[in-house]
Amino acid sequence: MRTVFGVFGNPIAHSRSPNMHNAAFRELGMECTYHAFRVSPENLKNAILGAKAMGFGGVNLTVPLKQEALKIIDADPLAKSIGAINTVDFKDGMTGYNTDGLGAKRTLEEKGVKIKGSNVLIVGAGGAARAIAFQFAKDGANITISNRTENKAIDLATDVSTVGFARGCGLDHLKDFINSSDILVNCTTQGMHPKTEGTIATAEDMHPELTVFDIVYNPLETTLLKEAKKAGAKAVTGEMMLVYQGAEAFKIWTGVEPPIEVMKKAVLEGF
Repeated sequence: MRTVFGVFGNPIAHSRSPNMHNAAFRELGMECTYHAFRVSPENLKNAILGAKAMGFGGVNLTVPLKQEALKIIDADPLAKSIGAINTVDFKDGMTGYNTDGLGAKRTLEEKGVKIKGSNVLIVGAGGAARAIAFQFAKDGANITISNRTENKAIDLATDVSTVGFARGCGLDHLKDFINSSDILVNCTTQGMHPKTEGTIATAEDMHPELTVFDIVYNPLETTLLKEAKKAGAKAVTGEMMLVYQGAEAFKIWTGVEPPIEVMKKAVLEGF
């Protein structure tokens, strides 16, 4: 009998996680399968309890469920401090983890981007933004969080300030903040399939020394990254954050080191 894993979210049809994890399971000859399930916040508790009851090995959580999950299951210290869960393991009850920050860190390091001492502007204040802000602040970056709802950015910055420097603001002076930043990270859904024309900034807002990291990975080259290239900035696509955070979840669930290159190839197929 195959062990079932999955990802819960809404929207979810765009997810490449099933391709990625199923490729890893096949490569390793593991009797496991991974599927995507559309789940709204009001149904999350029932969905998680149902998955546990049916013998799932574990689940990932994506937009808009990462923060809601904290009300439902116990989290490890890192996920608790971040305030968001993206991975749930069912081995000993139900435990929540957050692998997003590490996925983002490994993605930028792979591209030779220095985090320590950098001025990092994060746009968005949801679950992924929380994880990245905590991780990068712990790694010694100076964090600015900009969000449409300014109070959410300020509240998140206050939380992140427990591990490093962080400040929060609205979107009114986004161009000025970009101008003084070394790294711009898009943690919103702007530019994500199917509304691919959206972008948080244009080439006119950027400078050539900037690294622009878009965690949206469908499409692979978002409008934001096209604009970054026009400005001569360094454009970093989001698929490797998906791969690296998924690899960490894989290890939590199975205790097995996953095949990174196989997972990457599976994510990129079809782009």
